Amino acid sequence: MLMLVTLLAVGTALASDVPAPAGDPHSALSSTVADPHAAAPAAGMPGPDATSSMPWWGWPLILFVVTFILGILAVLGGVGGGVLYVPIIGGFFPFNLDFVRGAGLMVALAGALAAGPGLLKRNLASLRLALPVALIASSSAIVGAMIGLALPQNVVQIALGGTILGIVAIMLMAGKSDFPNVKADKLSQSLGIMGIYREESIGKDVEWNVHKTAPGLAMFIIIGVMAGMFGLGAGWANVPVLNLMMGAPLKVSVATSKFLLSITDTSAAWIYMNNGAVLPMMVAPSIIGIMLGSIVGVKILAKAKPKAIKWMVIGLLLFAGLRALLKGLGIWK
Repeated sequence: MLMLVTLLAVGTALASDVPAPAGDPHSALSSTVADPHAAAPAAGMPGPDATSSMPWWGWPLILFVVTFILGILAVLGGVGGGVLYVPIIGGFFPFNLDFVRGAGLMVALAGALAAGPGLLKRNLASLRLALPVALIASSSAIVGAMIGLALPQNVVQIALGGTILGIVAIMLMAGKSDFPNVKADKLSQSLGIMGIYREESIGKDVEWNVHKTAPGLAMFIIIGVMAGMFGLGAGWANVPVLNLMMGAPLKVSVATSKFLLSITDTSAAWIYMNNGAVLPMMVAPSIIGIMLGSIVGVKILAKAKPKAIKWMVIGLLLFAGLRALLKGLGIWK
């Protein structure tokens, strides 16, 4: 609870720090607090016309501290770092949302790239399941990124707020099935989507297959668009679809979802990079903070009460989602 209060206090204080209207046109930090409707050097991107009184190293340092806390909460709450990063940084910091979404994709991508090889080596992430899903989701993520950069900032804020509140609803209502017993359909058989992995908790090999393949793949069109548009990553949606809808075991669903992010987020990230929306001064401290926080979170996880942490994360997301929604509507500026 102390982490939650500290995070919200810091973010609210920073959001109230309104930049001075005059500034150095060459300052990288000034572009993060720019008016989203100003003339842009790159297509659809805001031009630098404001600066902050804070020294250049201030924002990276604050980002590192806040993302370190987010990294701990992400592990304890069982959510991806990008899901917490975009609504919190976008809602409570005076950064342009385009830069926040670009950094959010990089944060989610860094975690996926770090975890992917180990998950494949342990045969938990399934390439047969991931590849057809990745083809659909990554193509959709490119479209989503282009849509997100083209839309006005207030529209994106409203849509982001609605999405975050939807994620809260999913976390509250979604169940889980460790070992679904489903009959493979014709499409999954033709694609060879099946496998076997070692389940250490029961000490035996588990064979699995999937069903409802066509509607499941169709769902990833929507998931990919949302991942690219908001820079959230998509683990919050991947796992319920793979596990509850298609019938993959929970561990396979989680591992495959993590591996999927390394493909889906890469596609969307290129669009943000091409439009100048990936700012190294934001991305570097954010990734380092999230990764170090995740390491600490793993150590705390053994002693923490998961249920209490989950409710803390839900409360944080609920507050951030309402903040983004009201900010987009012009009610809470």
